[in-house]
Amino acid sequence: MELYGKHSKSIPQKVVIHLLEVVFLFLSYWIMFLSGGDWVYSHLNIFNMHGMEERRMIIFLFNLVIFLRLGYMMFFLLKRKIPWEESISVPLAFAMYYIGYPLFVLPVDMPVDSYDYLTIVLFVLGCFLNTGGEVLRDRWKRNPENKGKLYTGGLFKYSRHINYFGDLLWVTAYALMTRNPYSAFIPVFLFCFFAFFNAPALDKYLKKKYGEQYDAYAKKTKMLIPFLF
Repeated sequence: MELYGKHSKSIPQKVVIHLLEVVFLFLSYWIMFLSGGDWVYSHLNIFNMHGMEERRMIIFLFNLVIFLRLGYMMFFLLKRKIPWEESISVPLAFAMYYIGYPLFVLPVDMPVDSYDYLTIVLFVLGCFLNTGGEVLRDRWKRNPENKGKLYTGGLFKYSRHINYFGDLLWVTAYALMTRNPYSAFIPVFLFCFFAFFNAPALDKYLKKKYGEQYDAYAKKTKMLIPFLF
């Protein structure tokens, strides 16, 4: 958590992150629409069900949305320093979505139906909670009158880490769209990471920085899932 509070544009690191993500985006397209699916079947024994392009296209569109959202967040909202090791770890983490979900969807032969449209709504909601919460917080912080104050408004009044909750929703939507039960591993892993590592560590930093302000906020606001947890 020592990175929080250290401000830097970190342009070279951000460029590396997005170049690597472009590579992963290409791999996801190669797996789902080009010869990559057959290569995966022959080398990893994951069956490639041909003719299910519509579901795969939705997965790829999810990938594009996440790529664009990450770019907006990094270049316009993120102010803290990004170390070089993070420029590798971040795209590798996102490879779980860009490559993991295409692998999970390969053997699925179910056509898109109304259930999947609800999943798209869940994906959009998750993106809104994550990016929308960050945008509102950034606007609030730009006001000089709020310097040194803890942001507890907007979407963050429902959860101290509403942005992480949004991540859980859109990652879950990915898993549901694959219609592959094994894909549930990814959102479960992400929940555990947020609930037992990332969110508590950030809470510790914010408590140290804001003191009683944060104690009062934490007392009335759930950590991750609004009204529940």
